[in-house]
Amino acid sequence: MEDHVIHRNNVLGILRKEQLFAKLSKCSFGQTKVEYLGHIIIGEGVATDPSKIEAMASWPTPKIIKALMGFLGLTGYYRRFIRSYGVISRPLTNLLKKNGFHWDEEAEHSFQILKQAMSNAPVLALADFNKTFIIETYACSKGMVQCLCKRADLLLFSAKL
Repeated sequence: MEDHVIHRNNVLGILRKEQLFAKLSKCSFGQTKVEYLGHIIIGEGVATDPSKIEAMASWPTPKIIKALMGFLGLTGYYRRFIRSYGVISRPLTNLLKKNGFHWDEEAEHSFQILKQAMSNAPVLALADFNKTFIIETYACSKGMVQCLCKRADLLLFSAKL
């Protein structure tokens, strides 16, 4: 809490110096958890919003492209939390091609795996630029996956297909 007071005073001092104003009703101080843009920021790092994860978990099997696009849009927003997101979602993104929406066993499998992965998303560590970063990569015929870490703390997943 002592660090919080120091940081708060630094921020307020900069605001005063630059003649910027913060509306008190929009401010909150001393919070241990902050909800921001669909993420939960806590001391351990950044987590997914449980209400969004519940929405993904209860998403019905898409019957039309628009429903699939909605699901992929929601899961895509959280892709950095899921190892190999691009590889897992590829059968679904292939269905977005012109005249390509034919829901099959592979699409259903991908859909269920993605829902399960989202339900088990890790808490990602916040970047500490004073520590060494580690980039782990894996490539195969389907794509390439990267994982950015600082020591044992996971920062994000990334993939390119």
